[in-house]
Amino acid sequence: MSGPSSGHRVVSLDACLPLDRIPDAARRRRFEAWLTHCAATLGVDRRLLPSLRTIVLEIRQGYKSKDSKRQLADIANAAAAYTQCCFPCLMVLSRQIDEDVALRYRANRWLVLTGTTGGDDPFGSTYDFMAQVIGFDLAAFFSRHTDTLRSEIDSVVRTLLETSTTD
Repeated sequence: MSGPSSGHRVVSLDACLPLDRIPDAARRRRFEAWLTHCAATLGVDRRLLPSLRTIVLEIRQGYKSKDSKRQLADIANAAAAYTQCCFPCLMVLSRQIDEDVALRYRANRWLVLTGTTGGDDPFGSTYDFMAQVIGFDLAAFFSRHTDTLRSEIDSVVRTLLETSTTD
C-alpha cells in the first residue's frame, strides 16, 4: 500500500500468520484445515481457498462500540486482505462484542473469535484457537501472569494520570 506522503491511507493489522512459515508439517496441515473450514463457513468462494495462505489478525481487548466509521474501515481492511490472498480475523480477547457488530463482520467475511473459554471451539474462541491451532495456551499464560500484568497496567495508568495533572 502507498505511504503517508502519497495521500493514501496506510493500513496495518496486528499480526500476520503465513502458512508457509510454519515449519512443522502436522501443525501446518492443522492450521490449513482450520483456515479452510473457517473460510467455507463464511462463504468464501471455493476458488479462493487454495490462494488463502495467510491469516491476518486485528486484535482487540473488547469491541463494544457501534461506531459505523470504525466498522466500515474494518470491512474495507477485510476486502483489502482478500485481494492480498489473506484471510481476515478479528480476535477479541474478551467476550465484549455486540452481536450485531459481530454479525456484520461475519457477513463481510471476517472471522470473529471471542474470548470464550471451555467450549472446545477453535472456530469461535480466541483461546481455543490459540491452544488447538497455534499450540500456545494463551488463557494459561494470562492466568500465570495476572499479577505482573495488573501491576504493569496500574503503573502505566498512574504515570499517565500523574503526567496529565501536571500539564
